[in-house]
Amino acid sequence: MALTPDPEQSRADQLAARKEREQEVLLREVDEAVRKDQLGSVFKRYGWSFAGALVLGLAAFGGWLYWSDHQEGQLETKSEQLIAAFDKLEAGRIEQAGKDLAGLSEDGGSATAISAKLARAGIALRDNRPAEAIELYESIASDDGAPQPYRELATIRSVAAQFDKLDPQKVVDRLKPLATPGNPWFGSAGELVAMAYLKQGKEELAGPLLAAIAKDEDVPQTLRSRSRQLAGLLGYDAVADVDRTLAEMRESEAAPGGPAAAPAQ
Repeated sequence: MALTPDPEQSRADQLAARKEREQEVLLREVDEAVRKDQLGSVFKRYGWSFAGALVLGLAAFGGWLYWSDHQEGQLETKSEQLIAAFDKLEAGRIEQAGKDLAGLSEDGGSATAISAKLARAGIALRDNRPAEAIELYESIASDDGAPQPYRELATIRSVAAQFDKLDPQKVVDRLKPLATPGNPWFGSAGELVAMAYLKQGKEELAGPLLAAIAKDEDVPQTLRSRSRQLAGLLGYDAVADVDRTLAEMRESEAAPGGPAAAPAQ
């Protein structure tokens, strides 16, 4: 026989549940009020510190933006000055260009300063002042803060400027790391290393290196042609594509001052 629900008990449960929900709502409101009061106290105590830190942060950020914009403006100005100096060189105003480049080369280790030094070294070589040129090249080559390509270029040019006075082994030691296929300076450095090998009487090392330069399509054509002829004279085959080589030789002969074709090996 089913029991009949007690209406009084059911009513009591409903009232208890309702009271419990009301208490929960009241506790949430009190808790929220307490949190707001605590937040207000914290702001009163630390608000100016937070505000000061925020202001300082914004000021620092603004300063960084100003510095960055200033640096960019200076870089643009220096680049324009460098281009103007190069224009003077091209126009034959060597002395005035040299003075401008001297000022630009004092700008630390920036790319503009290094480019100015390279140009000054070129002027010194032109005016038969090799010692000055070598000093400029070596200052770039030994500058750890300079970009690696500039340092490598300066090393090659320094060695070339004093090649006749350097011990051949020193040439090999300095340039051999660059005289490898795939290196951007393979042709220029490789030719100097090969000449050093020839001064040492090591034709068995010079010949293959010259042949590799001649076959490398990334090397300038004039350098490839010169290396091909030298390799041929040493008895090494430096021709990868006969038809293409013949066409290049004809172009070289047709060019003003072009070298004469080497005899077929």
